[in-house]
Amino acid sequence: MFRRLTPVAKNILIINVAILLLSSFLNLPLNEWFGLRVVYSAEFAPYQFLTYMWLHGGMWHLFGNMIAVLVFAPMLEMVWGSKRFLIFYLVCGIGAGVLYGVADAVEKLPLKNSAEAYIENPSPEAFEQFIIENKSFINVARGGELLDLYYDNPAYESETVAAVKSIYNGVITRGTMVGASGAVFGILFAFAFLFPNTELFLLFPPIPIKAKYLVFFYGMYELYAEFNRTPGDNVAHLAHLSGMLIAFILLKFWKNDTRRFY
Repeated sequence: MFRRLTPVAKNILIINVAILLLSSFLNLPLNEWFGLRVVYSAEFAPYQFLTYMWLHGGMWHLFGNMIAVLVFAPMLEMVWGSKRFLIFYLVCGIGAGVLYGVADAVEKLPLKNSAEAYIENPSPEAFEQFIIENKSFINVARGGELLDLYYDNPAYESETVAAVKSIYNGVITRGTMVGASGAVFGILFAFAFLFPNTELFLLFPPIPIKAKYLVFFYGMYELYAEFNRTPGDNVAHLAHLSGMLIAFILLKFWKNDTRRFY
């Protein structure tokens, strides 16, 4: 498998592994420096839409993405050539980051607006409304306790303002998105598009399955997981789906150049 690696696929593997090893051995917080942050963060920078896709949250995260590059990328590079494959990989990764960033910004915009409104005009009623509107981001029980104290004693106003600022800053600065998954899911989609009936043998369950069915069910799972998140799930399912969408758009744009293998 390693001997059939194509140039760009090989360099993608080398760069990703080297960055993780560099970060680990030198104890460099590269994920904090170059991971993708929400656009409202003071630490957000446009270059993060590129840099996030070369970072990973650990060896298993890296392994999951790079095994897909190892298995599926060479066939695409042989069909398209190195230049077009590299463009495809970068556009899928950057595009997935942009779409995820837009969705993340839209999700957190109500919190931003309500936090700014409360800080500008605090009152017990406004604090109660803030808790109701942003219960997905805060500890409702703790907020209710502070609200009761505020209703009984207006002197607690400064504490509520500090609490709102803390909640907002905590959500906005909480972690970064990292990983090549957006680009990798683009690769998976493209492989299924170009080679739909190629049979892949899974480790679990140990059965052969055609590429088009594997990617379809994988996409359906990601869609389900995005809208039915379990506690502790910090996977950017939307970025995965975004990578597939960008791949679909590119493949349609390049449709006169695609070839199918049966």
